Amino acid sequence: MTSPRPHALVLHAEHAWLGGESASRDVRVEVRDGTISSVTAGVPAVRGDEQVAGVLMPGFVNAHSHAFHRALRGRTHAGAGDFWAWRDLMYRVAGSLEPDTYESLATAVYGEMALAGITAVGEFHYVHHRPNGTPYDDPHAMSRALVRAARGAGIRLVVLDVGYLHASITDPAVRPEQWRFADRSVDAWLERVAAFRAAEPTVRIGLAPHSVRAVHPDELARVAAARATLGGPVVHVHVSEQPAENEAALAATGRTPTRLLADAGLLGGFATAVHATHLTDEDVALLGASGTHACICPTTERDLADGIGPTAALRDAGAVLCLGTDSHAVVDPFEEARAVEAHQRVTSLRRGTHPSGELLAAATSGGAASLGLGPHAIHEGAPADLVAIALDSVRLATFDASHAAAHLVHAAGAADVRDVWVGGVRIVRDSVHLSLGDVAGALRRTVAAQLR
Repeated sequence: MTSPRPHALVLHAEHAWLGGESASRDVRVEVRDGTISSVTAGVPAVRGDEQVAGVLMPGFVNAHSHAFHRALRGRTHAGAGDFWAWRDLMYRVAGSLEPDTYESLATAVYGEMALAGITAVGEFHYVHHRPNGTPYDDPHAMSRALVRAARGAGIRLVVLDVGYLHASITDPAVRPEQWRFADRSVDAWLERVAAFRAAEPTVRIGLAPHSVRAVHPDELARVAAARATLGGPVVHVHVSEQPAENEAALAATGRTPTRLLADAGLLGGFATAVHATHLTDEDVALLGASGTHACICPTTERDLADGIGPTAALRDAGAVLCLGTDSHAVVDPFEEARAVEAHQRVTSLRRGTHPSGELLAAATSGGAASLGLGPHAIHEGAPADLVAIALDSVRLATFDASHAAAHLVHAAGAADVRDVWVGGVRIVRDSVHLSLGDVAGALRRTVAAQLR
């Protein structure tokens, strides 16, 4: 963090979103040692309270990020083709990363997230080794770079350590452009994760078999068995992002990616299916019945022409929705939440499939649950990860507290974030990052250096 953790802090918010569709007025939030100790609505401020104008809400949780993809923004969006054409360009950037340059880039990206109100991120981290596939002298050099970046930006980090072992479900090898992602075997990957966990005991770590393309069925079962020895970490997997993934899995195994995960023991409240776009009815039922999280990344999915997932069916089946920015086509949690509902309106010709309060919950508590971070809301016992949304822009000038969630989801944007606290420590004041300062300038410099 950028400043000492305050022993006690009291915020008095003009409005606070405490869940549901409306906001409460005159909410007093007491914080002690980084945790919310009491919440009282409808009370006047007390001398010494810090006044918070606008709407106070829990910090956003970004459940799926690839930090280095930020370097591609604006350079791939106008390109023709599909996901697979975009992936070729992504490999070029991935091939140029080094620990020091990745730390600089990720620090700026996490700073951009903080300015957008994101207080925690799950980094789906798969650039582990040198470009030729050999480990760095410190085999955890790239992971440590991300840890330092998150600390520099002041946000919470869960390193979702990716296992990437094969080019496809039928190909045992990896291609040269994938060498730096890959470990020698599933055991070598799991041993590396265990060693990093032992070396960095304060860092939250999850397991991320990249996909059923990259980690094969027998290896997925090994991952499930290894969870207990690693302390039961969360598991995140790319699932059915592309129709081609489903077709290959069915041709090779007779099962969908979701069924393969179910058979391996990798569905449940500890698990997150990222994207979950092209699902069968059985897939939806499996994810829902197991209480698996579904991480939707709408701005990336539409940018890459991936498709629109069955979010309403997943929710109705029992899956827990959460949101991610994935490739950082934009970094705006309001837009991710808004897009879930907007995409359903376009495909279903119906409005109101996802209530606005539900979408804010997906963007906050849903993401925290997906990453294993525990309770995440403005209530006693939750971490004081908080965001203040200003109401003085043209977007929110007609804010109505009785419809607060709808105003935030359907009208607000990242530019409306005024102040951010993580664990009771303010990291953003008046839309300025207190430790990083000029985040825009840092992004310009680090992206330009990376592309060179």
